[in-house]
Amino acid sequence: MQFQGQGKPPVGVVFDCDMGNTIDDALALALLYGLQGKNTIRVISVSVSKPNLKAAEYCDVVTRFYMGEPGGFFAPAPIGLALAPRMDPDSAMVAAPLARQTAEGKPQYSCGISKLNDTADPIAQIRNALTAQFDQNAVVVLTGPATNLAGVLELPGTRELIAKKVKFLCAADFGRDLSAARKVLAEWPTPIVYAGPELGDSLPFPGASIERDFTWSPAHPIVDAYRAYKPMPYDAPSWAMTAVLHAARPAESDFKLSDPGTLAVLDDGRIRFTPSPQGKHRQLIFDSGQKDKIIQLYTELASAKPVPRQPRFRPDVKKKQE
Repeated sequence: MQFQGQGKPPVGVVFDCDMGNTIDDALALALLYGLQGKNTIRVISVSVSKPNLKAAEYCDVVTRFYMGEPGGFFAPAPIGLALAPRMDPDSAMVAAPLARQTAEGKPQYSCGISKLNDTADPIAQIRNALTAQFDQNAVVVLTGPATNLAGVLELPGTRELIAKKVKFLCAADFGRDLSAARKVLAEWPTPIVYAGPELGDSLPFPGASIERDFTWSPAHPIVDAYRAYKPMPYDAPSWAMTAVLHAARPAESDFKLSDPGTLAVLDDGRIRFTPSPQGKHRQLIFDSGQKDKIIQLYTELASAKPVPRQPRFRPDVKKKQE
């Protein structure tokens, strides 16, 4: 939540992902907390469109690892989790960190989720997170099916809320829910920036960084997930990371932007971009001259040491005024 009299804080980021399907979502979440540690952004909501409890547990583990245990006047928002009649199977990349134990046989990582009731309704959570922001001081990052965002659009008055609070939506993936993707592309009231798969393919996260830059911690949930996702060594496409980096640094020259146009979802799930002066959609374009800089940002920020949670109130302010 933002409070009057404290000044406008860094932009708040809503992160909606399908954690557990590909390793880039885990790297993107680490990148978000690295950016937050630099006071570039604030993570205001994390939600999972993949109906799988362990995916939500892993997001909670990463959040606590980078942010520390919750405390103070406010507890952090829980992880939002989409539900379905049948839950998706567990993936190795989230199951392995959750199964890791200390020498004493206790869970290696702290987690506040053990059952579905420990998670939040992602649709209400996203709306509530936006409600608490200053006008035009939020961005939304989508790296999975648009199911949750389509649900947000169904809530009364939410289109107006989004237009008031959100600068833009940056999407790296619209997922397999084609009807939800089409709804978001047609009805989302702010500009939409699309980070196509070719960007992530052109900017691979170096596997060598996992072995080199994360060694400050003997146990690291990103390292465990990376190693469990695929046999080492490998470099990972950074699809979700491209969307996060642009959302956090839209004024920087990390990527080029296309002229305005319109995005459409084809029946096979591919995204088609049609240039149009009246369009409110744009594509990110790979700039080969920025490749080394971007990969360095990826590795430095994702592997950054945690910055503890900061108090939201300054208790000395009132005392000085009295």
